[in-house]
Amino acid sequence: MSLQHNAPVQHPAPTQPRHLIGGAVVDAQGRETAITENMIQQACQDLDRQWRDARKGPGARPQRA
Repeated sequence: MSLQHNAPVQHPAPTQPRHLIGGAVVDAQGRETAITENMIQQACQDLDRQWRDARKGPGARPQRA
């Protein structure tokens, strides 16, 4: 047996999805915008920031990144 047969096969990560997996946001004019991972991450960060601000109590000012 050679090392060539024992080495794990490495495949490059795709830079573009092969097909749309997620969803889309549709605006008032009917235009669709694909929901990206960055959009989800930003929304989660915003919610986390709002949750932390709410825990500080009434009158706490929201912080912006």
